[in-house]
Amino acid sequence: QLRLVESGGGLVQPGGSLRLSCAASGFTVDYYARGWFRQVPGKNREGVSCISSDGAVTAYADSVKGRFTISRDNADSTVYLQMNSLKPEDTGTYYCVAGWVPCSALVANNVDDFDSWGQGTQVTVSS
Repeated sequence: QLRLVESGGGLVQPGGSLRLSCAASGFTVDYYARGWFRQVPGKNREGVSCISSDGAVTAYADSVKGRFTISRDNADSTVYLQMNSLKPEDTGTYYCVAGWVPCSALVANNVDDFDSWGQGTQVTVSS
């Protein structure tokens, strides 16, 4: 089991930016696809973005394409989500995940394919 710890959430005005980080520890963590889900109370978790183990493949939900950028640094096993031009509908709890699956599984919202989850970090976009 991997241990994932998110940071970087907070309150930001519409149009602003935030960068989320996810630090990981555990055996062979660098071989896992890594990504982010988000959840709003009363709704299902939504796959936001994913990056493959070697960083060659990235995937994004349509709602965040062109605004969010995912990256990873395998030297310190950290994944980043740069979020620009934030909108109120981006508000939610963001969860870092890892899975031995292709990134297509995350953007298809296959929650059960990811067996390692962080505790979540809150992002609030409001004026």
